[in-house]
Amino acid sequence: MIDANPGVSEPFAEVLRDHTAGVPMNSDVRWTNLSRRQIARRMKALGTSVSRRTVGPLLRRHGYRRRKALKKKTMDPHPDRNAPFETIARLKGQYLAAGRPVLSIDTKKKELLGDFYRDGVIDTWETITTNDHDFPSRGGGKVIPHGLYDVGRNEGFVHLNTSHDTSALACDRLAAWWEQHGRARYPKAKKLLVLCDGGGRNSATQYLFKEDLQTLAKRLGLEIRVAHDPPYGSKQNPIEHRMFPHVSRACRGVVFHTVETVRHDMARAETTTGLRVVVGLLGKVYATGRKCVAGFKKAMQIVFDPVLPKWNYTARPDPP
Repeated sequence: MIDANPGVSEPFAEVLRDHTAGVPMNSDVRWTNLSRRQIARRMKALGTSVSRRTVGPLLRRHGYRRRKALKKKTMDPHPDRNAPFETIARLKGQYLAAGRPVLSIDTKKKELLGDFYRDGVIDTWETITTNDHDFPSRGGGKVIPHGLYDVGRNEGFVHLNTSHDTSALACDRLAAWWEQHGRARYPKAKKLLVLCDGGGRNSATQYLFKEDLQTLAKRLGLEIRVAHDPPYGSKQNPIEHRMFPHVSRACRGVVFHTVETVRHDMARAETTTGLRVVVGLLGKVYATGRKCVAGFKKAMQIVFDPVLPKWNYTARPDPP
């Protein structure tokens, strides 16, 4: 839509001509990298004085709107993308109906400890100041928040560690939940279902994770069934939308000086529907560079599903 006043429209169009980008495949998608103040200054240099408040309506009349990018494009959809979700829905329904635990697990973003800036605004008596650069060497290390969400009971758990994100840590998180909370909540359970994404240390392709999972099943005397999300489908994992957003909100704007600060603030997460989050520490130091025991792949007792076996399998406490 062209502005009715050519005395304003022409300088405006000239200013934007060299500062407009777009998508070659779609002429309707375009944007400018100039601020409203910069546009007003350039128009003034061309002999047309307008205020930055006038530039806003000009932009709208020429089809520009303030927008931000939306994460909606699915990357490389797998040909069997729907099948894993259908399998997860079926398994989840079966386990919940039988009163068995359904656990959604994932790891939140690692956080630096020290005077480092974090997004968010909070009410405070004093000004909050942080380092102007996020150099890890100027801090006290990092903390790795491992999350676990009990789908049936709407309960959240976070286990904090300051060493390395490994498959052993992922399994120790499950063991800590079972020994501290799960056994009392599910005294008759002999099986549990674990929902997780397809990457990271609990990756669907990691045999080291399967080895640690098999050891855990024997240690706890539980049958542990694992269902992975397909590639690029991790946002469907229940923990991603039922627990992590509330944990992030509870910590918004808080500077993580120490692990205890992280524990205290994450434990404040709650919802009006009853979600509460228990936060604990896993103080063990986890080594990187581990490899599977020789011959594990041939002797392993992991039972793979006949359909979509890559993403669905079971670790049993006894040989199948």
